[in-house]
Amino acid sequence: MVRMAVTGAAGRMGRMLIETIASTEGAVLTAAFERPGSSLIGADSGELAGLGKNGIVIAAQVEATLEQFDVLIDFTAPAATLANAAACAGVGRKMVVGTTGFTPQQEQQLLACGDQIALCKAANFSTGVNVALKLLEQAAATLGDDYDIEIYEAHHRHKVDAPSGTALAMGEAVARGVNRNLREVAVYGREGQTGARKRETIGFATVRGGDVVGDHTVMFMADGERVEITHKASSRMAFARGAVRAAVWLAQQDAGVYSMQDVLGL
Repeated sequence: MVRMAVTGAAGRMGRMLIETIASTEGAVLTAAFERPGSSLIGADSGELAGLGKNGIVIAAQVEATLEQFDVLIDFTAPAATLANAAACAGVGRKMVVGTTGFTPQQEQQLLACGDQIALCKAANFSTGVNVALKLLEQAAATLGDDYDIEIYEAHHRHKVDAPSGTALAMGEAVARGVNRNLREVAVYGREGQTGARKRETIGFATVRGGDVVGDHTVMFMADGERVEITHKASSRMAFARGAVRAAVWLAQQDAGVYSMQDVLGL
């Protein structure tokens, strides 16, 4: 059995992860965490997830229970994730990271932990999204510079980073396909007299509102036709199942940085 811990356990994603672990063969929840000062510290994590009591109470400090789990699953915020990664790296605990919104410097700091532990990081743990990423790279390579590329994404009103990590991952995939550097060609918003579109740019459009779990569409547009590859998530369960699958897989891996594409053998 792979002993798993969930941080951000009282949040929507945290509760979904707890539910998924409970129904996954070979996985067991042994620790759960929330931010210090949360009113839910001390609550039973199973009750919060709607499963009934499981005896795993929500704690405030990952550091205090590092011996209780093998893999930590973290879908929180960059600063908290970095602190948790440092703690896990210090004692060899493995980590699945679904947090988005890292600065380039924070990203490098996180990935450096892969020198000490097995770390799986993905912008999106959905199996469908990761298949789409593979398709996008192939489509971009085939369609080439004859097609303009635009990426649309929509999420719920509570999402704090934009564009989404998944949209950026899609941008990286198509950029690889056409041999471009996304940082050099990305356009994250348009307003006013922008001039004609430059062929090499990859545009992003962001929508926030309601309870949208996550919609992503990449458009390849040329004179006379348009190709669209779309993924729509209707439940966070898709992300939770992928993350728990990654945690089971990661438990057997040596130190290093892995992606969901590695987990799926893509």
